[in-house]
Amino acid sequence: MSTLSLAARDSATMLRRDVLHALRFPMMTISGMLLPVLLLLLFAGVFGHALAASLGAAPGGTSYIDYLAPGILVMTAGFAAEATAVNVNTDAGEGIIARFRTMAISRASVLTGQVAGSTIRTMISAVLVVGIALLLGFRPTASAVEWIAAAGVFAMLTVALTWLTVSFGLLAKTPAGANSLALLPAFLPFVSSAFIPTASMPAGVRWFAENEPFTPVINTLRGLLTGTPIGHDAVLAVLWCAVLTLAGYLWARRLYNRPPAR
Repeated sequence: MSTLSLAARDSATMLRRDVLHALRFPMMTISGMLLPVLLLLLFAGVFGHALAASLGAAPGGTSYIDYLAPGILVMTAGFAAEATAVNVNTDAGEGIIARFRTMAISRASVLTGQVAGSTIRTMISAVLVVGIALLLGFRPTASAVEWIAAAGVFAMLTVALTWLTVSFGLLAKTPAGANSLALLPAFLPFVSSAFIPTASMPAGVRWFAENEPFTPVINTLRGLLTGTPIGHDAVLAVLWCAVLTLAGYLWARRLYNRPPAR
């Protein structure tokens, strides 16, 4: 059996372990699913009319829920990745990762299984958020091809954030520390085009919102799902996802391979 086949087999084993762990301790997974749903209900049901009135109309003439839903989708990936950071840190703290290092398995598979499991859970969370958004009046105009493209962009973002939070889990000393670090990508979309257009923000905040990673991803998803202009945001979204994935993977591998503290 080739090295690649062995790595794939070990990764599948670690994925099964991750799924079983999530089923045995479901609260982190459930909270990761519920938080974006609660935000969707809050902004669509409580703040939606006020925000839509203050804006006059959402870009492209869409309703506020149509404007909001893609931003909440992006936040779904951030909240789901937060649980991954805690899970990885717990494994490290309990000595499980140190034990895996001594076993005859592919080193990459230990982290790859975590990333694969988190990606599957996040995609399920995204389906839940879209379902709730449809009940609240979300009316996407996307074709089948555009839905597939949107799912691809969301999956790329999910993988990027998951690798980044795996690094946070390996870096932090405690689960609380890992959770705190993982809050950064979870809440950064608040300063983006998720809730209001960046053009309506003060100059300094507007510059940050237009140049941070989440805004082009949100604009791309919004364009694919509701038909608003995408422009060069699709290219920026793919580039940001690729950079974050590579940075997170290399950082996680370095932290995983470092000698254990004595």
